[in-house]
Amino acid sequence: MSEETPSVPPPVLPSSRKLITALAAIAMISGLLVAVTFQVTAPVIKKNQQAALERAIFQVLPQAEVHANFRLEGDSLTALTSEQFADANVFAGYDANNTLVGVAMEGAARGYQDVVRVLYAYVPEKQGIIGFTVLQSSETPGIGDKVETDAAFLANFNPLDASLNEAGDALAHPIITVKNGRKVNPWEIDAISGATITSAAVGDALNDSAQAMLPTLMANQDLLVAAKGDS
Repeated sequence: MSEETPSVPPPVLPSSRKLITALAAIAMISGLLVAVTFQVTAPVIKKNQQAALERAIFQVLPQAEVHANFRLEGDSLTALTSEQFADANVFAGYDANNTLVGVAMEGAARGYQDVVRVLYAYVPEKQGIIGFTVLQSSETPGIGDKVETDAAFLANFNPLDASLNEAGDALAHPIITVKNGRKVNPWEIDAISGATITSAAVGDALNDSAQAMLPTLMANQDLLVAAKGDS
């Protein structure tokens, strides 16, 4: 005669109230950890971003030994101290004799993947853009990043014409990107074959920024010339 299998009582499940309480506690702890992590890392990230931007200033203005910080808003250009670096959007570069060699400014436009942010160098004496570097980009590696390495593309900035009209309130000619091999004017950017969208993003970023900032910048050129840079 076989023995009967003893009955096993079903496991006691926690109440829904306890589950909700536990999940709420986990969510609160997770949120607190995220907030604490942000508070700890934010100053470090900001410091690293500022250090990268400062390196980029001297990269696009290789003749500069020091720079001065300015804030351009509307029709006003204000000189800032070195401690106000984070508030600046215009960076004037000076050589060893404290002579103005150029001005660095940011521009941004939509690329193929995301926004492309650049820092470009404008030389008032030449009324042109002599170069740029990419600060932020999610473009396809090996294709979109050619804008920083392709010799023919970089030759567009030797210099790229960014002179103002007679009224001084806009560019004489908008900066535009044309198909590879179609450039005929000094304010045009000859695109890279296979990276046309990224090339156009660089052109749009430069045009939008220059149109907005150069009129005020050139109207206050004496302030730039007279300023003394910080190393």
